[in-house]
Order: sequence, then C-alpha cells, then structure tokens
Amino acid sequence: QVQLVESGGGLVQAGGSLRLSCAASGRTFSGGVMGWFRQAPGKEREFVAGIRRSDGGTAYAESVKGRFAISRDNGKNTVYLQMNALKPEDTAVYYCAATTRPIIMGLVPRQSAYDYWGQGTQVTVSS
Repeated sequence: QVQLVESGGGLVQAGGSLRLSCAASGRTFSGGVMGWFRQAPGKEREFVAGIRRSDGGTAYAESVKGRFAISRDNGKNTVYLQMNALKPEDTAVYYCAATTRPIIMGLVPRQSAYDYWGQGTQVTVSS
C-alpha cells in the first residue's frame, strides 16, 4: 500500500502562485507515475499533470500548460506542482495520485490508471 499526503493549498489572488507537495509513504517504489487531478464544485474530477518517476517524462492538461510545472524528488518520494499565473477557474480540490506500475504516457491523464489517491488539498483563487 502507498499513502499519499498533499500539502500547500490555500487562498491566493489571481495572478499569484502556489506550490503543492505530495509525499508518498508505505510501499517503496521507484517506478510508476504520480499525477495531480482537480475537482471544482459541481464538476467532475479532471487531469492536471503527471510525471513518470523513472525518466521525468511529463504530461499536462491544455488548460494549465505554460502555467503549471510538475516535478519529482524520488529520494523524498515527493512530487510537486508549481502553479503560477493562477486564475479563478483553477479553484478546486487538488488530488495527488500514484501508480507503481509502468504505464505509457498516453494513459497518464486517465484516472483509472492510478491505484492510490490522496485526500486532497483546497486551492482557492480569488479575482
């Protein structure tokens, strides 16, 4: 089992920045993928960004490309999401997800590809 704990959410004004962290514990794994998803009120959960632990390959949703950056520190079993130029429409609960399986990059945006999920952290962007 892998436990995921997110941190770093909060309230920020439009145009501001936040950095989310997701620390993994439990089963040790070196491969697989970690990702970020978000769910806004009244909307379905959607993919934000993902990173392959082995080679750092990344994938982003079109809505966040050029503004968000995902990175990982395998030694700390932690993945980060740097969010810049935040917009009110980025307001959501952000969830960290992980799989220990080596999935292809094309599956990274799919929720069904992930086996473990965190509890989520709230990000609120005021206008």
